[in-house]
Amino acid sequence: MRITTWNVNSIKARLNNVLDWVRAEKPDVLLLQEIKCQDADFPALEFQSMGYSTHVHGQKSYNGVALLSLKKPDAVRLRLEGDESDEQARYIEADIAGATICGLYLPNGNPRPGEKYDYKLRWMQRLFHRAEALLRAETPFLMAGDYNVCPTDHDVYDPAGFAEDALCWPDTRRAFRSLINLGLTEAWRALHPREIEYSFWDYQAGCWPKNQGLRIDHFLLSPQLADRLVSCEIDRKPRARDKASDHVPVTCEIALP
Repeated sequence: MRITTWNVNSIKARLNNVLDWVRAEKPDVLLLQEIKCQDADFPALEFQSMGYSTHVHGQKSYNGVALLSLKKPDAVRLRLEGDESDEQARYIEADIAGATICGLYLPNGNPRPGEKYDYKLRWMQRLFHRAEALLRAETPFLMAGDYNVCPTDHDVYDPAGFAEDALCWPDTRRAFRSLINLGLTEAWRALHPREIEYSFWDYQAGCWPKNQGLRIDHFLLSPQLADRLVSCEIDRKPRARDKASDHVPVTCEIALP
């Protein structure tokens, strides 16, 4: 089963690029972030015509996540538990082929310090509790998406320049490690222990041609899925297209039991 996560930075603005990529790569599951549209405005028919079941948790102009699957999910759940007052559309979860697939768009947290950073840490704590619950239930699962976390200095082109940034701040990295320490596997790094690669390049200051990037799009796998991990790759090619998202797709392959 091939699962792709991609922050598309507006599905309306990137639709042709996304459709072209999906036609060529045909992932079994596609997790999208920052679709920036309400549910009714998501271009579901375009994906359904390619055989995808579409599930959307949208929000006008901001955030928004979607889960597309060639196999119809057994169940779909929206929202991350733990804060009923949170109205930001950042999480979607589905049961597919005996595994729970969690798609997420973790808050950026800048500027730090401040309420945006406090919200980021609270959100990460809620994600930790969800991972704990899935582990207690012995559910095979993965959590994939735009984490807005550079786990180490190897995942940011300018560690000194980003030292004060919410994506690299010690409390952020500590919260990310707490997920790993539950027994989860960070798929790309597990298979590429010494490689330096990025999944995001800012639009400003020629970051893309200079390869000044960040690796902030991740897959975390439960022990059951880590044992079946086949590959995890970052596809840089879409970043070079016209009207590209500032993120690129990351695809993880899991062997079915």
